[in-house]
Amino acid sequence: MELGTGPVSTGSKKLEPGTGPGCDGSLLLDNSANITSEKDAAPNANSTRGFDVVDSIKSAIESSCPGTVSCADILAISAQASVVLSGGPSWTVLLGRRDSLTANQAGANTSIPSPFDPLANLTSKFSAVGLDTTALVTLSGAHTFGRAQCRTFSPRLYNFTSSGPDPTINSSYLTTLQQLCPQNGSGTVLANLDPSTLNTFDNNYYANLQNNQGLLRSDQELFSTTGAATISIVNSFSGNQSAFFQNFAQSMINMGNISPLTGTNGEIRSNCRKVNGS
Repeated sequence: MELGTGPVSTGSKKLEPGTGPGCDGSLLLDNSANITSEKDAAPNANSTRGFDVVDSIKSAIESSCPGTVSCADILAISAQASVVLSGGPSWTVLLGRRDSLTANQAGANTSIPSPFDPLANLTSKFSAVGLDTTALVTLSGAHTFGRAQCRTFSPRLYNFTSSGPDPTINSSYLTTLQQLCPQNGSGTVLANLDPSTLNTFDNNYYANLQNNQGLLRSDQELFSTTGAATISIVNSFSGNQSAFFQNFAQSMINMGNISPLTGTNGEIRSNCRKVNGS
């Protein structure tokens, strides 16, 4: 498969133009006279990072084949590479996306899943972009690596209910997290999303949920919500890493295919931080 400016086929699948929020590189745009950056949206502020790495990749590509590879495709390929290099599955990245001409901070504020979301909210947000319950559980498994700030989970540690901490947290794990994130401490201290194999892409995330060691509320809800359809999927992936990997690869393809810009829609930015000509 080669990079191009229009839809690119892989077997019977190809990217088609979309009209809604999707995989279009809008997150990479900085604030400007005409842009209100998604980087400052509540789910992204002080959380998303690595933009300088994208800048370096884009600069190297532009020096070799200018105006050919979009920032949106760079993000899609980088996601695949990071998973593979951490021991996870590989998949064929569909290419041919173009970059958005604007950002949608309001949309980012409402559509991106929150670490505080109950399961019903998570399911609704995934469903709104065509991703089912299996995709929700599968893509949440990306929390097999990475870190989260205390502010994203500390409400679970103290006054989550009238009687105290979130009862779905393993008691010894609760003690560890309270020591790391004291009640009046800094909300920016980092905790590993997976306390067992923090830098490896594997299925331990699901075993953690079974042991009540999901760091975020949005993690543990997948297993601890009574009667939820997600429980059996968690149990399946915990016992079968190959099934998780297979579903993760397909779910990443599906997520990368959410309303991409192709053909003559959008543009191929020369600088991922700004619209061409600005």
